[in-house]
Amino acid sequence: MTAVEPAGPAELARAAAARAIDGVDPEHPPCCLRRADRAALLGMAWTLRQAGLFRDGAAHDEAEIAVATRAADRHRWILRRWLAVLCAEGMLSREAGRYTGLYRVGRAELRAAVHDLAEAHRGLGYPRPLSVFFQRAIGHLPELLRDEVPVQALLFADGATGTADGAYRDNLVNRYVNAATAEVARWASRELAAPGPLRVLEVGAGVGGTTTGVLAAVGATPLDYVFTDVSRYFLTEGRERFAATPGVRFALFDINADPMTQTAAEPGSRHLVIAANVLHNAHDLRGCLRGMHDLLAPGGYLLCIDTVRELYQILTSMQFLMSARPGTPRPGAADLRAGTDRIFLSRTEWESEMRAAGLRPDFTVPAADHPLDAIGVTLFAARRPVAA
Repeated sequence: MTAVEPAGPAELARAAAARAIDGVDPEHPPCCLRRADRAALLGMAWTLRQAGLFRDGAAHDEAEIAVATRAADRHRWILRRWLAVLCAEGMLSREAGRYTGLYRVGRAELRAAVHDLAEAHRGLGYPRPLSVFFQRAIGHLPELLRDEVPVQALLFADGATGTADGAYRDNLVNRYVNAATAEVARWASRELAAPGPLRVLEVGAGVGGTTTGVLAAVGATPLDYVFTDVSRYFLTEGRERFAATPGVRFALFDINADPMTQTAAEPGSRHLVIAANVLHNAHDLRGCLRGMHDLLAPGGYLLCIDTVRELYQILTSMQFLMSARPGTPRPGAADLRAGTDRIFLSRTEWESEMRAAGLRPDFTVPAADHPLDAIGVTLFAARRPVAA
C-alpha cells in the first residue's frame, strides 16, 4: 500500500480557508465588492461636483480642483488618486494635464448607491458597524478631504473597537485569510517548533483580528508570542484580550525602524513573523522585508496579509489614515511606489520584493486562480531559506 504524503502548509491553509467560508458561493463576494466600489466612485464624483467643478463642460487642472475642494495638503495625494481612478473607470477624462467630462452623478443616484451598500456589505459578511462606517465616510467625504473630520472619529465613533474588528476579523474575506494564517501556525507548532515553544512575532497586531485565530489554533503548544504594535492604544487593547494566555507578551514595534534595535526583536529567532494589513505602511518595503527576513529562523515563515489592488471603498475611508503629517514620509516614499501616490502593490510586486529581500514566496491564499482573488486581500507565505 502506497503511503500518503502528509499535507504541506499550502494545502492545509487553503483547506482551512475554504472551511471558514463553507456554504458561501465564492463568486458572490467579488460582485458585492464591485457594488461597494461603485458607491465610492459616485461619492468621489459627487464631492467634486459639490465643490462647483466641471459645470458647463469646464476643464480644470489638479491645482484648481484642490483649491475648489479645499483639499488639505496632506490629503492631496488622495485627491490625485480619486482623479486617476475616475479616469480609469471612464467617469472623467484627462488631456494635456486638464480634467473634463466628470460623470453627472445625481443626489438620488448617490443616495440609492449608499443605501445599497448595506446589502452589498452583507454579501461580504461585514457586520453592521463596519457597513455604517463606510456609509458614513461617503457622507463625510468633503470634510475628510479638507481634514476637518478625522477618519478615526468615524472609525471609533462608538468609542470601541467594534468597527475595526469588522474591518480586520469579522468579515468573510478576512475570516478566509485569517483561517489560513492560523492553520499555518498550527502546522508550524508541529513541524517547526516541536516540542516548543513556538516563537512568533506579530507586527502591527492592531485589534488582534489575526491573533485570535492563531492563538486558538496552536492550543496548548508552548508559546513565545510577542504581540506588537506602534500604538500604545492597541497594546492596551491587546493586553485586555490576550494577557491571560500563557506565553503572550507585548511590546512596541515600528516597522519603519531598524528591527534589531527594538526590544521585541531577536535576530534569527522566530518560527513565524505575522504581519496582517500593516506592511503596506512601510516607507521602504524592501528594507522592511529584509528586517522580517533577519528576524526569522532558517525555515521560518513570514505570513503577510495585505491588499493587492486598490479598493475604492478604502480610498474613500481608511486611506485617509495613511496621509502623513508634515515632516513625516508617506508609505512607499523610499521604494518602488515613490512618486506614484500608490499604497498597495500588485501580487507580482509583492513576490518580487520578497525575493529581493531574501525570502522565498511559497504560496498564497487565495491562489491566483481562485474567485476571491478578485477582492485582492491575500495571505503571502514567504519562507526564509535554510542554508545548504
